[in-house]
Amino acid sequence: MTLQLIAQTLLTQPSWSVLAGATVVALGIDRWLGEPRERWHPVVWMGQYLGIVGARIAPLPGSQLWPTRELLTGLLAWSLGALLVTTCAFFLNWVAVQIPLLWIQMFLLGLLLKPLLAWRMLRDEVLAVEAALDSSLTDGRARLAWLVSRDVTTLDAAQVRESAIETLAENLNDSVVAPLFWFAVAGLPGAALYRFANTADAMWGYLGERHGRDWTWAGKWAARADDVLSWVPARITAVLILAQGKLGLLRHLSAQARLTPSPNSGWPMAAMALALDVHLAKSGVYTLHPTGRSPQAADTAQALKLSGRVVGSLAGLAVIVWVAGLLGPAV
Repeated sequence: MTLQLIAQTLLTQPSWSVLAGATVVALGIDRWLGEPRERWHPVVWMGQYLGIVGARIAPLPGSQLWPTRELLTGLLAWSLGALLVTTCAFFLNWVAVQIPLLWIQMFLLGLLLKPLLAWRMLRDEVLAVEAALDSSLTDGRARLAWLVSRDVTTLDAAQVRESAIETLAENLNDSVVAPLFWFAVAGLPGAALYRFANTADAMWGYLGERHGRDWTWAGKWAARADDVLSWVPARITAVLILAQGKLGLLRHLSAQARLTPSPNSGWPMAAMALALDVHLAKSGVYTLHPTGRSPQAADTAQALKLSGRVVGSLAGLAVIVWVAGLLGPAV
C-alpha cells in the first residue's frame, strides 16, 4: 500500500489548466525578459554535455569506422543524457505539483518551462540578419552564419533571406511549438526530453564530418530520435502557419514538404513558402514552391508577422484552457 501511494504521488501530473497557465507564464517571460544567462540555461548545460561526450564517441575523419560500435556508443551516450535531463525535470515537475496553491504551481512550472522555448531570441536573430543585410551583403552573410550550418560565403542577398526565412520556419517548430506540444503531453519532462533530443540532433545528427569528428554512425540515433519526436509538432506548425489566412493552400503542403530530405523540417518551411508565395531553396538539395517569387525584405517582415501570430494563437489557446479550468472542474 505504501509503495502504491508513493507511485501515485510520483506520477501525479499538473492539471490541464495549470499546464495551460504555465504556458502563458513561459511565453510572457520569454517576451519580456528573453533568455536567462548562459550559466543558468539548461539548454546550454545540455550542449556542454553533448560537446564533452561527443568529442569522445565520434571518430576522427579518415579513421576506420566501426558502424555497430559507434551506433551503440552514440545510443548509450544519448540515452544517458536523456535520462539525466528527464530525471531532473521529473523531480522539478514533482516538486511543483506538491505545492497546494495552483497559481504557484503555474508560475513555477512556467518559470522552468521558459528556457526550453525561445521565440523572442529566434525573432531577434532573424531581424538581425535583415538589418545586417541592409548594411551590406557581407554583413548579412556573417550574421546568417550565426543561425545556419551551411556555407554562406557564396550566397547572394536573396539567398541570405531565403536561409533566414527557412531557419525561422524550422525553428518556430523546434524552439516553440514542439516544446509546448511535449509539455502538454508529458509536462516538464516531455519538454525537457524534446529539447535535449533537438539539441543532440543539432550537434550530432550529421552524415560525415562536423567540427573535426565523423558523425556518420555515432550521431545516427540522435538524428532518428529527433525525427520521431518532431514528427507531429512539425506538421502542427505547418498547419498553424497556413491557418493565418492561407488554409486554402493546405492541398499543396504535403507535396512541397516532401521535397526536402528531412521528414519534418520541410513541413513548416514549405508552409512558410506557400504562405508568402516565395521560393525557398538550398542549392543542389531542394527548392520549395519553385513558382514563387524571390523573397524581399518585406517577406522577412511578413514571415515574422505570421510566426508571431502562430505564437499568439498558442498563447490564446492556453488562456482559453486556463480560464476554463478556473471556471469549472479541473481539466
